[in-house]
Amino acid sequence: MVRLFVKWHAVCCFALFTCFLDAVWGQIRYSIPEELEHGAFVGNIAEDLGLDLDKLSARRFRIVSGAKKQYVEVNLENGVLFVNERIDREELCEQSLSCSFHLQVVIENPLELYRVEMEILDVNDNSPSFPWTEFNLDISESAAPGSRFPLESAQDLDVGSNSLRTYLLSVNEHFLLDIQTRSDGSKFAELVLQNPLDREQQSAHQMVLTAVDGGAPERSGTAQIDITVLDANDNAPVFDQSFYRVRLAENAPKGTVVIKLNASDLDEGPNADITYSFSGHAPIKVRQLFSVDSRTGEIKVKGVIDYEKARMHEIYVQAKDKGPSAVAVHCKVLVNVLDKNDNLPEVILTSVSTPVQEDAPPGTVIAVISVMDKDSGENGNVDCEIPHQIPFQLHSSFKNYYTLVTSDFLDRETVGEYNITLTARDMGSPPLFTRKTILVQVSDVNDNAPHFKQPSYTVYLTENNAPGASICSVAALDPDSGQNAYLSYSILDGDIQGMPVSTYVSINSDNGNIYALRSFDHEQLKNFQVTVQAQDAGFPPLKNNVSVNIFILDQNDNAPVIVSPLPHNDTAPSEAVPRSVDPGYLVTRISAVDADAGQNSRLFYQMLQATDPSLFSVALYTGEIRTIRQLMEKDPTRHRLVILVKDNGQPPLSATVSIILSVVDSLPDSQPDLGDLSLSPHHSSNLTLYLIVSLGAISFTFLVAIIVLVFKKSNLNVRMSTGASGCAETNSTGALPQVYCYKMCLTPESSKSDFMFLKPCSPVLSVQQNNAKSTDYLTSGWSALDRNELSNNRAATPNEVTHVITTGSCKLSLQEGTAPNYSWTPKYTQPHSEPPDYQHNVYIPGTTSGYSTLKLAPRGELDVYNTFSTFGKKKRFISNYEQPFDKDDALISNAIFK
Repeated sequence: MVRLFVKWHAVCCFALFTCFLDAVWGQIRYSIPEELEHGAFVGNIAEDLGLDLDKLSARRFRIVSGAKKQYVEVNLENGVLFVNERIDREELCEQSLSCSFHLQVVIENPLELYRVEMEILDVNDNSPSFPWTEFNLDISESAAPGSRFPLESAQDLDVGSNSLRTYLLSVNEHFLLDIQTRSDGSKFAELVLQNPLDREQQSAHQMVLTAVDGGAPERSGTAQIDITVLDANDNAPVFDQSFYRVRLAENAPKGTVVIKLNASDLDEGPNADITYSFSGHAPIKVRQLFSVDSRTGEIKVKGVIDYEKARMHEIYVQAKDKGPSAVAVHCKVLVNVLDKNDNLPEVILTSVSTPVQEDAPPGTVIAVISVMDKDSGENGNVDCEIPHQIPFQLHSSFKNYYTLVTSDFLDRETVGEYNITLTARDMGSPPLFTRKTILVQVSDVNDNAPHFKQPSYTVYLTENNAPGASICSVAALDPDSGQNAYLSYSILDGDIQGMPVSTYVSINSDNGNIYALRSFDHEQLKNFQVTVQAQDAGFPPLKNNVSVNIFILDQNDNAPVIVSPLPHNDTAPSEAVPRSVDPGYLVTRISAVDADAGQNSRLFYQMLQATDPSLFSVALYTGEIRTIRQLMEKDPTRHRLVILVKDNGQPPLSATVSIILSVVDSLPDSQPDLGDLSLSPHHSSNLTLYLIVSLGAISFTFLVAIIVLVFKKSNLNVRMSTGASGCAETNSTGALPQVYCYKMCLTPESSKSDFMFLKPCSPVLSVQQNNAKSTDYLTSGWSALDRNELSNNRAATPNEVTHVITTGSCKLSLQEGTAPNYSWTPKYTQPHSEPPDYQHNVYIPGTTSGYSTLKLAPRGELDVYNTFSTFGKKKRFISNYEQPFDKDDALISNAIFK
């Protein structure tokens, strides 16, 4: 609703309103009287500028005043310009005939600038006043008719027609009033003697002087003139000239002599002693700026001479002798003030748009700047500049107005804010300058995607972890700021062994901590990979992905399981031993499996209890039970052995088995049924020999093939050493032949092939499938038996034991800056589990090496018996308490633990 200004009707009768539009300069001029109250109507600026009222607020219509006070304001609802604060013309412009101040209208979207000039018209609100209410004049009786006597001037703060118009003198018979006009248009009065005075008739005269202005209604002020008639002093002083013109530099120091006046008197004595002083015509402001030496007549600077306040000064001086009835004479001194470059340029920021978005196009307006200098001429001409090495430019719209715009695209990540130093310098000599710093902040735009600190993450997690525990943390960075840099983490959907990845791990969306949701089992899951996504909160959001590889490390959480021999009907298994056997006779063999991997699955056998410890021993690595000495008649016919099977984990886990050995005179001869090995109770020695020869031939052929492939691939010298060991004996019960391990070492330095024979390794048991069929496996270091099958199926029985040839495993060693180094070395592979994956053969920093922590149990007494390396050699008896360690044993031990 348009606001009505009621008080406007009270002043419209004397307010002069003019408005014109300068099409060239974009200026509007309004004229209003002073002393209008708050809310008084000035004009409809929106209508005068042709602006749409509905868009004033949207375009940020505002008025910027160069004055110290905001005298006018605009109503954005109706576009009316109204008085905001009472305007006192005399306070604003003092005695200047014209009084105005300037406003700047700023409109954005697009940017438009208009200059508004507000002319303040004078109102007759001040009455003329005299400096004193009484004036004393001494006039000699000898004064001739026509003599003039200057009177003190009245002061009227109003100007124009409202200023002092005339003086009136009360009726008398001796004097009349002569009114004169100064160069600035002000009036002053002189008292003119019309008829001669006669002191003897009347020694004093009193009159009333009235000053009247030209306002409507007119105002006036009065003063009383007291005239004393003096005795005659017939010669008055005389100045060299009645008018003087001098120049005075602005800011002249106090005490500077402006001019030295000289007056002469033809009289003698006291009547010729002249004193100088300001006449009554001298304004108060002149008396404040200058002083007159009463004895010498020198006019000196007393106050601050400011060219910007007054460019010239009129000084009225009188000279008077000291004689009786002295008559004062007068002169005028016109002082022209010379301008000096003593005012610094002023910089006014009328509009600043900050912060500015970093994707703002070049040419975006940042600030509107106006400059001014109170000096004149070249001293008042101002030029502005900003540094060149910043992406901003300064454009001049019109005189003393500039716009600060962008000259290039901004990047907050490179520079977040700019301190732009604006230098305004005038053309004076020497030039003066003002520096003003404009802070321009760059607001962020979501133009940077998150990036992770690592290209990928690898996590090694020991199995049997606690569900809900933190397993690792990923971290991403975003160079943006605020919401654009706030990151949230998530795991992308996927499957692990047919199950959603969300059932395995979760992630904290705020900090990137990854948590295990279940306890992992190395025997079921060795490793898996998840994809983590980091997404910022910008619009539109940006994101990035990283792969997290999680390896489940084995833990010794499975105890060895005895698979052969097994108890029958809850009774310990039994074996028959002929009384006539020689030392080193293979009685039976204990077979066990361990579901763990690596060193946790390496098994050792130890005699825990025995009826006669001096009669039987168990091999440390193979579990073979052999006789230590020949049986005697006094030896018991029934022996109970307790065998401890222990793995190499930390801490080690173990299992025990009891076996009953019965000493018999002889074993019955029975031919094994070769059609079904799993049901045949005995084997003949010839069959064992044939089997050994067949296995050796197959192994040899396999090794030769590998050698040929290696020579074709790398053209390296190959040193090959192969070993095979086995037992050539079978027990009288027709036990299955042993499994033999072969080792082949391929080294680039070797130029020959050496073969060595090793001890027999533990047999490998196959896992019976659902069809219960026995299957022979030929495995190598790169083949794998599914550990899950072994854990999910029942343990194999002695009839399900198959023959496996273990050929070793391949180790890959990579060093930075070098080519891969391949070495093919044997691996002591336990038959119950799949061969270890590459983690078992490659040392992982931060984990404990299985080989470095391996603790050897005491060797079995007869480990060296019945091997290829001892074939044909004389047997020697080794007691339970001896620790043999000859050259062959050292070779075997190194081959196993390398």
